[in-house]
Amino acid sequence: MLKKHKQFENVKSRKMFKVTLQITVLLLVILSINNCEAMTNLEKATFAGGCFWCMEQPFDQMIGVKKVTSGYTGGQTANPTYEAVCAGETGHYEVIRIEYDPEIIAFNDLLDKFWKQVNPIDDAGQFVDRGSQYRTAIFYHSDEQKQAAKASKKALNESNKFPDPIVTKILAADTFYPAEDYHQDYYKNCPVRYKSYRSMSGRDQFLNENWKEPAKEQWKTSESKNTLTPLQYQVTQECGTEPPFDNLYWDNKREGIYIDIVSNEPLFCSIDKYDSGSGWPSFTKPIEKDILIEKIDKSLNRIRTEVRSREGDSHLGHVFNDGPESTGLRYCINSASMRFIPKEDLVKEGFEEYVKLFDK
Repeated sequence: MLKKHKQFENVKSRKMFKVTLQITVLLLVILSINNCEAMTNLEKATFAGGCFWCMEQPFDQMIGVKKVTSGYTGGQTANPTYEAVCAGETGHYEVIRIEYDPEIIAFNDLLDKFWKQVNPIDDAGQFVDRGSQYRTAIFYHSDEQKQAAKASKKALNESNKFPDPIVTKILAADTFYPAEDYHQDYYKNCPVRYKSYRSMSGRDQFLNENWKEPAKEQWKTSESKNTLTPLQYQVTQECGTEPPFDNLYWDNKREGIYIDIVSNEPLFCSIDKYDSGSGWPSFTKPIEKDILIEKIDKSLNRIRTEVRSREGDSHLGHVFNDGPESTGLRYCINSASMRFIPKEDLVKEGFEEYVKLFDK
């Protein structure tokens, strides 16, 4: 009898295992279909703005942009190489191909970002890079993009922002050839060389002079270090830590964003905030990619990863690998290093670009 009972249990276990396996496979298929549908909803934008290394970073950090690829387009030679394009032998432009979610970010937002990365009245190249391969252009992928690009160019011309006419071409999208692997994400993979090239190219000097963004111009001026409270100063300037469960935002549940108390840089969004039980504000990710700086912290006789703001260089807290499954990360941040801006005040405070985060 015992033997038959065990056999029955074994058969039952096998059946349950098969059912569980079938359900798991079905869920994986559904997730795969959803991911494929999400990917097919993406649209493309292609911009030429001189050196593609410098064009990747600003778009890669925009909310709604899923992928940025450096490459070549608009030439006569198939499968061009970097060396041939640089020599001006192929007729190609250096470009970036952007894949973005139109439900999150509009093509006009990308156009606005594009103009603020280039010198649109230079028809012989961009900054230190000279030659037709470095000229500016907008390659449209649809009639809607074509009309939007024309309207945007016309508005910029009529604004009289520049002394000469805008020479940026508006062209139909052509065959796109991804650049060699070592060019992709260059600003991430070779940060020292990237920053050195960028600072020497003259691009940043031109952009700072002609495309100053109001919100960023307020950084480091609206809240000087002299106006910080003793606790805010201790945390942001002396790498201090405030008490858990006895700070301003640990249990804040309102919708909005958190910015650096010193520089006003946007840091985190309430959508990514969760209760970690630690007594400090905890987030699964920053509000934008690469907006934070991470450093090794060997204090307290253990190794941790410190998190600092990029512009203000404020000590914010630490990031740990024990967060929710969505990212696996827990950004444990001091309330004293941040200021909270409610969703309803974002436009008034100059952070209107983040309103769309709460639309869904």
